[in-house]
Amino acid sequence: MSNADVSEHKKRKVPKPLQALLKTDIAVTNTFCQIFDRIINPNKFRKHLKVLEISCHALPWLALTLASIWFLWRDSLFQSQVNFMMGLLFDIMNISLLKAFVRRRRPIGDHSDMFFTVGPDQYSFPSGHVSRAVFVTCFFIGLYPSAYILHIVLISWAVAVSISRILLRRHHILDVLGGILLGLAESWFIAVMWLSKSTALWIVSAISDEATNLEGVDDFEGMNVEDL
Repeated sequence: MSNADVSEHKKRKVPKPLQALLKTDIAVTNTFCQIFDRIINPNKFRKHLKVLEISCHALPWLALTLASIWFLWRDSLFQSQVNFMMGLLFDIMNISLLKAFVRRRRPIGDHSDMFFTVGPDQYSFPSGHVSRAVFVTCFFIGLYPSAYILHIVLISWAVAVSISRILLRRHHILDVLGGILLGLAESWFIAVMWLSKSTALWIVSAISDEATNLEGVDDFEGMNVEDL
């Protein structure tokens, strides 16, 4: 038996109903992109779509979150910052595991300009950018209440990121829907597992030389999932 035969033998058999669903997804995605290509010039607006791609990449979000902890350095912010960081790391872990397991190929297109991809990033399902956009949006709307104007900005940004992933041929529509569901699930999980202020302060003090004040902190203070 040749190496090609062995490789083919080792491939997982996809159930016919799922094959039909994936083919439909590819067809609908192609139609969606063709319609948008008639409305806008994809080459002209590609740089704008790339900005959206970078705006939701994991590295900038992790870097900005860490920077906010060190530069702002306020005990009153540590709890939200640490929980947000935990959510980002949880999202990265979930996306890596799911992509490595599902191993769906990305749509046919130019992927040479993708921003900092490693390992499982070569696969398509689910969309990590979309799951992250949804998580960030849910966090600042439900878990860390902010101004209503920011809600509108975040929702618009999350929708734009989701559409851009399809137009850039990075993902199929099902990949984006999977990312949306994952982001919602991650937001719920972080709400349920919300770290108390004392735990957040302990984590910050453990990774920093700066002193944090743990006096008078309620060990059981945390987020009530019913507040969402």
